[in-house]
Amino acid sequence: MIKLLHVDDEADILEIARMALEISGGVEVVSCLSGERALVAAKQGAPDVFLLDVMMPGMTGPQTLAALREVPGLADVPAIFLTASQHDGKETELLAAGAIAVLKKPFDPLTLGDEIKKALNGN
Repeated sequence: MIKLLHVDDEADILEIARMALEISGGVEVVSCLSGERALVAAKQGAPDVFLLDVMMPGMTGPQTLAALREVPGLADVPAIFLTASQHDGKETELLAAGAIAVLKKPFDPLTLGDEIKKALNGN
């Protein structure tokens, strides 16, 4: 069972992703509406992977990832970003920030679990 910490400021996206990932099997999802909440949740139970929205009020996805990396035991947890941004260089920038993959919004709920598992397997 993969424990995934999903951070997005839109509750409907959190819910759709949670349902899709739990249906795909093998994924337990912890959902947070902000980077600040994610820090609290991550300290309560270390996740196996982070799934982070990029653009959020308060702490952005990259800022959230940087803060999560400071929590003891979480420095090496793989991170995947979700972004609606289509501009050139954004994916490169996010990979440089420490992500193992960048997935596009809107995502396909039917393939989201497979895309995350592929990223975790280095594909």
